[in-house]
Amino acid sequence: MAANYDYDEAPATYDDANRQELGYDPNFVPDSVKSFVVHLYRHIREKNVYEIHQMYEISFQKLSDRLFKDTPWPSVDAVAHYVDNDQVFCLLYREMWFRHLYARLSPTLKQRIDSWDNYCSLFQVVLHRVVNMQLPNQWLWDMVDEFVYQFQSFCQYRAKMKNKTEQEIALLRQFDQAWNVYGVLNYLQAFVEKSNIIRILEQEKEGIEQFTATDGYDYSGGSNVLKVLGYFSMVGLLRVHCLLGDYQTGLKCLLPIDINQQGVYTSVIGSHITTIYHYGFASLMMRRYVKAIREFNKMLLYIYKTKQYHQKSPQYEQILKKNEQMYALLAICLSLCPQTKLVEETVNSQLREKYGEKMARMQRYDDEAFAIYDELFSYACPKFITPSAPSFEEPLVNCNQDAYRLQLKLFLYEVKQQQLLSGVRTFLKVYSTISLGKLANYMEVDEPTLRTILFSYKHKTHAVDSDGKIISNADVDFYIDDDMIHVVESKPVKRFGDYFLRQIVKLEGVINDMDRIRLE
Repeated sequence: MAANYDYDEAPATYDDANRQELGYDPNFVPDSVKSFVVHLYRHIREKNVYEIHQMYEISFQKLSDRLFKDTPWPSVDAVAHYVDNDQVFCLLYREMWFRHLYARLSPTLKQRIDSWDNYCSLFQVVLHRVVNMQLPNQWLWDMVDEFVYQFQSFCQYRAKMKNKTEQEIALLRQFDQAWNVYGVLNYLQAFVEKSNIIRILEQEKEGIEQFTATDGYDYSGGSNVLKVLGYFSMVGLLRVHCLLGDYQTGLKCLLPIDINQQGVYTSVIGSHITTIYHYGFASLMMRRYVKAIREFNKMLLYIYKTKQYHQKSPQYEQILKKNEQMYALLAICLSLCPQTKLVEETVNSQLREKYGEKMARMQRYDDEAFAIYDELFSYACPKFITPSAPSFEEPLVNCNQDAYRLQLKLFLYEVKQQQLLSGVRTFLKVYSTISLGKLANYMEVDEPTLRTILFSYKHKTHAVDSDGKIISNADVDFYIDDDMIHVVESKPVKRFGDYFLRQIVKLEGVINDMDRIRLE
């Protein structure tokens, strides 16, 4: 049963108000925070996952809003004696402390470095000691998510050299291993390997393990921490490699997770969205448009149906932001690969409302169209990073946009190549068979040039899957036999059932509304 503790509802005391007026004192611990820390420590020791989740997800946010809106929480040294100076709890508390700092304030360089040190200490404990505790999946996901976010934030911060002080440059030189890309990747990979999660997922398919059925929790008295961190680290690796522009490696890291099935990654909304967003974006950049469209469609439909249940969640704003970004990416995919039959009616309706006019202009492949591709990509892409340290020598320049500009350049180059093939698709849509000579005449090119264009069309409408198979993105395909082009157009499968089910639900809603009306 959930308990109503003083830390959750207690009004701010005179000391609390006086503290806020005088400024931040890292050693002052309000009574409500004392109670919060003591109860959280007790629940962690008792492995009471439900109460830990309530305190982590609800009480921590309430206390932050009420007492620490624009200040950090009390320092770990100030609360340590309330929890018997427990090393693991203090590391967990500091992890939350830094996460709150990043969310509400602007961390200093020293604080960024201290946060890295804390993650190193916490992860070393999990990897090399027996950790006998169970934590909510939400908290474990947030650890991985925040770890990658702070790495991304540090790389962006470090790349802005123009206004750095001499003291900051000296610190960057001194702590050059802080948030090092190899260190970040090594920790995530170490979790995957040490947890043995890939073998666990393989055994689950054989019916030996029940990792997904139990949402990763251990009901036999063990710990879920290492296993679930290993699982979420695969998503973290996908995200890091996307930030680096290495999409193939990112998708390879996610292979052990079957995203066509429900899994532990779907048990946390933030994990679910992050997984599909980065999987879809990486697929887009690898020209696997059909896969990207399918996953964006499923995720957008899921958010459409469930977002009202997350309105009070701390992640709600992020859910809405990713929702809008995925609509922009879906608009790009469908403009490059017109496969609207893969999109549900509800999602398609929302898409047309948001980007219908722009998508029509994107089909023209003129300067205005390229500007729209640029705009949508810039809005929806991840915040790319340059992992290596910049030059610390004069003149100091900002290079935080270099990685983004490179990825944008590669993307627009692909769009321009698609422009050259747009004419071919137009003719192939019209004819079921046409001779090479006739098509060459229509396109005002000679036959050897036409063959080159057709080979290019084949290349651009096909991609290599993660398992090495060649997959088609084309809604119009063809083959050549004796100088005759034979066109094969995929026919959309009409889903009448989905349409009628939606109309039945709407009708039931209208009937219920009418039943509630009292006739005078």
